[in-house]
Amino acid sequence: MSIGRIIQTPECVAEGATFLAQKDPHFAQALAQTGPLPLRLKPDGFAQLLSAIVSQQVSVASANAIWGRLKAAKLTGPRKIMWATDEDLRAVGLSRQKIRYARALAAARINYADLREAPTDQVIATLTEVSGIGVWTAEIYAMFSLGRADVFASGDLALQESARMLFGLATRPTDRALRDMAQDWAPWRSVAARLLWAYYHVAKDREGIR
Repeated sequence: MSIGRIIQTPECVAEGATFLAQKDPHFAQALAQTGPLPLRLKPDGFAQLLSAIVSQQVSVASANAIWGRLKAAKLTGPRKIMWATDEDLRAVGLSRQKIRYARALAAARINYADLREAPTDQVIATLTEVSGIGVWTAEIYAMFSLGRADVFASGDLALQESARMLFGLATRPTDRALRDMAQDWAPWRSVAARLLWAYYHVAKDREGIR
């Protein structure tokens, strides 16, 4: 099964944005306000998913502080996580639940190189087998760490709210409703997500909401 287009450069994102703007005038309107969209690619592998676990249910500042302490203690690899004591991991700021999630990720022994060539559905299924990694985290990993061009995290509240504003919907769409809407944005759903996130910030700034 083909893995589809891989986003590697800003030109790839621009190609997707042009496609979406030509397909739907709402996207053309949004793009006129946001300007060029960011590439937003990140590394793949264990550390990226561990960072996602660290970031769950805490502020960006707290997540950055904890991640900084993990890096300083050289606790960002699977073997180091397995060898560390609970006290070591608590000392850098991980909660009991996140220690369990970090150890589950380390024990999963995921072949991250193989994921680069796996169909997106298989990537998401593999990652969500790990305690502490939900569909949203797996979709974000596929989108930004693997560069998949046709992934859409429909459970993201900012994407739902942005779609409500851009398309003039009466209420914020549900995960299922937004996933259905996004079918029309293939094969560039990852770029549609980038555009909706960018539009969310523009629209909220315009409304004076922080």
